Amino acid sequence: MSTNEAHGRTACPAIALLDAQGTVVGWSQAAQQLVGYSAVEVVGRSAGVLLVTADDRAKASQAAQESTLRGRWSDLAQVRHRDGRIIDVRLCVSSLSGQDGLERWVVYATDKALLPAWPAEATVEPLLATLPLPSRLPIGVVIRDTHLRCIQVNDTQGSKDGIPLPKRLGRRLTEAAPGTEAETLEAVMHRVLESGDPAMEVDYQALLPANVRSNRILTASFFRLDDAQGRALGVCSVSVDVTDSRRARERLAILGAASRRIGTTLDVMQTAQELADLALPFLADYTTVDLAESVPLGEEPLTHLGPQDGRIPVFRRAGLASIHPGTPESLFARGEPVFVPPTSPFTGVLRSGKSHFEPMLDTSPGTWLDHHDPARAKKFREHAMHSLMVVPIHARGAVLGVAVFVRTEDPRPFEEDDLLLAEELVSWAALALDNAHQYVRERSAALALQRLLHPHRPTGGSAADVAWRYLPADSHHGIGGDWFDVIPLSGARVALVVGDVVGHGINAAAKMGQLRTAMHTLADMDMPPDEVLSRLDEQVIRFTEAEDPRSPGTTMMAATCLYAVYDPVTRTCTMARAGHPPPAIIDPYGHVTFPDVPAGAPLGLGLVPFESVTLELAEGSVLALYTDGLIEARDQDISAGMNRLRAVLARPDLTLDDLCSSTVDALRAKPPSDDVTLLLARTRSLSADQVASWQFPSDPAVVSRARRLAARQLTQWGLEHLAESTELIVSELLTNAIIHSNGDCSSDCNSDRTIGLRLIRHEMLTCEVFDATHSHPLVRHPRTTDEHGRGLFLVTQLSRRWGTRHISDGKLIWADQQLPASA
Repeated sequence: MSTNEAHGRTACPAIALLDAQGTVVGWSQAAQQLVGYSAVEVVGRSAGVLLVTADDRAKASQAAQESTLRGRWSDLAQVRHRDGRIIDVRLCVSSLSGQDGLERWVVYATDKALLPAWPAEATVEPLLATLPLPSRLPIGVVIRDTHLRCIQVNDTQGSKDGIPLPKRLGRRLTEAAPGTEAETLEAVMHRVLESGDPAMEVDYQALLPANVRSNRILTASFFRLDDAQGRALGVCSVSVDVTDSRRARERLAILGAASRRIGTTLDVMQTAQELADLALPFLADYTTVDLAESVPLGEEPLTHLGPQDGRIPVFRRAGLASIHPGTPESLFARGEPVFVPPTSPFTGVLRSGKSHFEPMLDTSPGTWLDHHDPARAKKFREHAMHSLMVVPIHARGAVLGVAVFVRTEDPRPFEEDDLLLAEELVSWAALALDNAHQYVRERSAALALQRLLHPHRPTGGSAADVAWRYLPADSHHGIGGDWFDVIPLSGARVALVVGDVVGHGINAAAKMGQLRTAMHTLADMDMPPDEVLSRLDEQVIRFTEAEDPRSPGTTMMAATCLYAVYDPVTRTCTMARAGHPPPAIIDPYGHVTFPDVPAGAPLGLGLVPFESVTLELAEGSVLALYTDGLIEARDQDISAGMNRLRAVLARPDLTLDDLCSSTVDALRAKPPSDDVTLLLARTRSLSADQVASWQFPSDPAVVSRARRLAARQLTQWGLEHLAESTELIVSELLTNAIIHSNGDCSSDCNSDRTIGLRLIRHEMLTCEVFDATHSHPLVRHPRTTDEHGRGLFLVTQLSRRWGTRHISDGKLIWADQQLPASA
């Protein structure tokens, strides 16, 4: 647990507790600092008297009476200070439940002048994100008395820390969830009660029962509330779940650390050990780095070592790390030969050069471990090794060894993102090993690195056909700072990325690799293009600061990027750019335009916000994304280069691949002064008979009808074999959406709410459910006696993958099922 108590470091929000009539019953010191009134002066009075305008009072009254916006209300308002001046504030109000059954509201407000400005059209969520409270919705709120017993709580808190409402109300935290975590939190609350100073951003693990493993991380802020006499009334805590954002930041941070901690010397053993150390503990619990003694594999093993118990000495252990002292999991010490069975994942990776990914490690009798390697199988069972990745170490076009990543104490199995991270880390190690042999090996390793950093076989799926060309300025090393990507997204959509890191050669490529990996992580979060670039901008700043922490601001990692998302269902393309040249759009008749997309600032400057633009494209249009090396010339203006590009792209008679080649051949400078990247995507659209959509009222009675409509549509598509699973997925997703939609809205507004259902037949069968809420669904692991909580668990079992994303008026949850090759 980490605690960050506020002493003027950030704008501390004012906290007030109101009863059902809007009367103040609790008041914090921060509230007194904001408006000048003490608890003695305010408690017992209507909170509305502090609002300056009648409009603000009317909106607050209406929100309280109708319980709008899912039990929360947030807006800008003006309050009057005790000295008469007017203060612009941002308010957020959340309803509470208590043991006495009386309704309460908690209000937190922050001086707008202390927060970043937002445009007038900003929605509630980004406004809340600027509060110096944990920034992600939904927010959990708990009110405790002076004995730290829970007396009020909002609906969100239980879903965050795992404590049910009956067990929480009337009890202290150490009574509801005994343990050191609860004791530490209570100590923080005691300090807040005694001093009156708030405690901000306290991290803790979800307080689930001892027999339930949890990796959820929450962060909370604590504030003291005072009564009408100015005495302590209790403590208000505000919590959010920051697990996913912390893991994403840690994943990006470890990639940044790789450039500093791997390859600090030209010693091969030291480089291997640096790779093993870096992977712990975030990525793995146990890591080994084994270098091949005979490359290629067909050569004889070392002559002075023969087979041992049917195993051959293929590797020598160069790196070894474990979360347990003494690395008890290892059969071999550093420097010793590593014996493996002739048929095993280790030798398989060495032969194929491809990673072995086994998220659920099978150590049961009869497997390769038990049959060919009983000693290693015994170690696996003794230390509960349950998830395995074996990643090849590439250099000079050969596999020089393998890096092995294993999880033991961490209960989570490896995911594909973990494999991507491991492969990126191993790429750094391969580069460092290659540098040890200086020039000749450096050139070969650079070529291998470039192959790893660019997509191997990019495909636009059902959304687009793609073609690309990448030509580095440094043709001798074959590597540079340009990058591109084609990333499949949910709902048959595709993301197109082109970026440019300033510079050439290995250093530029290394930075490019960091950005590409960061972009993959951000794209998987399914955010709008402008927000993706904003997050990437923040990450570039962190990369820069990490390069020289003693002199921040003295170095700069300059990069540009264009990020576009195309949806073949609506034929719309949403794009944003960060100092990058604008895209070109070639319509089916060969007419070329450059859409007006706000330029934005290059990445790493943190200057102006990025803006997205959405365009509707005709089917068969071609999107051209490129780097400035394609259009720049030393003696000509950039507009002249764009005019030349317009002329060479106006060739509707050419195939996409031929158009890509002819464009690069015609425009590339000779000799080249900059890297050149061109990515072309010819858009497709899904026909009307590939998409079926319906709208239903937010009423549980419509679920059976939705199932029938979905089954009928699958019959029309000839997908009857998926009808049963699809009906179950539709039922669970629709039911979940209706429950949360109705639970977040009063009875007066339920009739106005609708739930959308859409089926998309493309390379997958996608089921999408839309609703107007913004709550994120969570997979639960119910007990056998529980009546509810199995919906998303069932969806996980029936679908290939599922997820959620925000849309303009709510959220969308989707699930993909694999179609047969003939579908």
